[in-house]
Amino acid sequence: MKDEERSINLMQATYADVLFVLFPFLAMLMQRLWNGENASSILRAPDLSIAATVLAGLAVGKFVLGLISDPGLARYKERIVFFIALDIFFCLGPGVILILKIVSHGNVPETVPELVTYIQPVLLIIAITLYSAAVNVSHLFADIGLSSDSEETAQEGDHVFDFSALESSGRQRERDSV
Repeated sequence: MKDEERSINLMQATYADVLFVLFPFLAMLMQRLWNGENASSILRAPDLSIAATVLAGLAVGKFVLGLISDPGLARYKERIVFFIALDIFFCLGPGVILILKIVSHGNVPETVPELVTYIQPVLLIIAITLYSAAVNVSHLFADIGLSSDSEETAQEGDHVFDFSALESSGRQRERDSV
């Protein structure tokens, strides 16, 4: 039951992140609708590609965070790097290219090819899927890494980064301020 509850909480947090990223684009969509733009011109604007690129960048960050969060995950680095490459190849790269091509047309919807109206929503769906996968994969690898590693890798203080120096300098500043 606890694993199911944790999975549901993780899913809710992931989609809260997605909604937070998409909120400004919802505001821009409402503004465009208010101005009387039709669906075709809205889908030919770079907004969806920008949102997809932001989500793809966040997915890369989540994959990297999963990779460096625990030294026991080093054995999964090839898999995580593979997911990063998929993200860059299928989402980040095409998103940036679409943004540049749409903006180079002077943001005039009539000059942007109609194919873009189909590519951008698909790109956004791929970005949301990859971001969800990034969160799930990083947590899945962390769970596997913690459950299958020996006790010495799970001991306190055995991290990739040594934060003890930061803690001691913070305590020193507290003593100096008193």
